[in-house]
Amino acid sequence: MRPLRDAREAGDVRGVREARDVAVVAFAQSDHRRTTDELSEVEMLMPVLHDVQRQTGLKAGDIGFTCSGSSDYLAGRAFSFTMALDGVGAWPPISESHVEMDGAWALYEAWVKILTGEVDTALVYAYGKSSPGSVRDVLTRQLDPYYVAPLWPDSVALAALQAQAVIDAGDTDESALAQVATRSRTAAETNPHAQLRGARPQGDYVVQPLRTGDCPPVGDGAAAVVLAAGDRARELCDRPAWIRGMDHRVEAHSLGVRDLTDSPSTRLAAERAGVFERSVDTAELHAPFTSQEVVLRKALRLDGSVEVNPSGGALAANPVMAAGLIRIGEAAARIHRGASDRALAHATSGPCLQQNLVAVLEGETR
Repeated sequence: MRPLRDAREAGDVRGVREARDVAVVAFAQSDHRRTTDELSEVEMLMPVLHDVQRQTGLKAGDIGFTCSGSSDYLAGRAFSFTMALDGVGAWPPISESHVEMDGAWALYEAWVKILTGEVDTALVYAYGKSSPGSVRDVLTRQLDPYYVAPLWPDSVALAALQAQAVIDAGDTDESALAQVATRSRTAAETNPHAQLRGARPQGDYVVQPLRTGDCPPVGDGAAAVVLAAGDRARELCDRPAWIRGMDHRVEAHSLGVRDLTDSPSTRLAAERAGVFERSVDTAELHAPFTSQEVVLRKALRLDGSVEVNPSGGALAANPVMAAGLIRIGEAAARIHRGASDRALAHATSGPCLQQNLVAVLEGETR
C-alpha cells in the first residue's frame, strides 16, 4: 500500500493514506536468550511494554488500539495470547486484537486501524518462547496437512532444500553463505539484545548444505512498538520513523510449485510499498537462514551500498513470532537516532519465505 493521488476510491483503505501519516515512535525488545525457564510469557513481556510506554510517556489508557502476534503452537495451549493481556492491563476494557502470526502482521493491522481514523495511537507487541520444545518439529505443523506434514520435514530440512536450489542455480556457494553469517553476527556485537554476538565457526552440517552457522539460534524473546499518527507522532518522538508504504503477499502452500531460488511475493510487496521508487540506505531482512538473505537481496534489488541487517538480523536472534516485528523496530530505531534516512524492513512467515511483508520507513529532514 502506497499513497494514492486520488483519495476518493470508495472502500479502499489506501485512499486515506494521504490524509494520515503514521509513524513508529517507540521500539523496545527483550534480551534474547536460549532459555527463560524462570519467566512466564507475561513476565518476559512486561519490561518491554513498560519500556515503550516510558519512551513515549503514554499510559495504557492513552493508547487507542492494541494488537499482538504470537503462536498457540509454541505455547502448547489454545488462546494463549489471552494470558499475555495481563502484561498489558486489560481493565478497564481496551480495544484489542490478535494475529496468529509474527508481530509484523499485527503491526500491519494496527497501521490500517490508524489509517481509517478510528484511533491515533496503537501498541503492537509480539513474543515467543521456543525453548520448551523442538521448534523445528513444531513448525512442521504449518505444512500441507495431507501430503507433507505427515512426513515431518522440519524447518531446517526445508531451508536446506532451498539453500541447495540457490547453490545449484549459481547464486551463491557455501563460502559466500559463511560470509553472510560472519557479517551478521559481527554486526550484532553492538546489539546488546542479540543472542549470538561475534563471528564463530560455521560448525558441522545440520542438513547439507546448511551448517550450524547458517541456521538461526533457538531462543526466547519479546518486542513492542508504538505507532502514532501525524502531529501526535511528533509530540511523542523527536524523529518519528514514518511508514511510507507497507504491503504483504503470500505464495503457494505447496513447495513443489514454487521456484525456491526467487521470492516473487517479496518483490511484489516491495513494489506495492514503494521500495523501488528511490534507494534505501538500510535493510533489515528477516532471513533466518543465510541462503534466504541471498534470495531476498535479489528480490529486493539490494546492492552493496545498502547496509543489510546492522542489528545482526535473525542469525543473531530469532525469537519466533517476534523476529519480523523486530526487523521493523530495528529499522525504525536507526531512523530515530539519525543513523538512517530511508530504511526497508522485511518480515517472513511459513517455510522457505512463503509469506512476506515489506515496509518502507523514512525520517524527516532535519
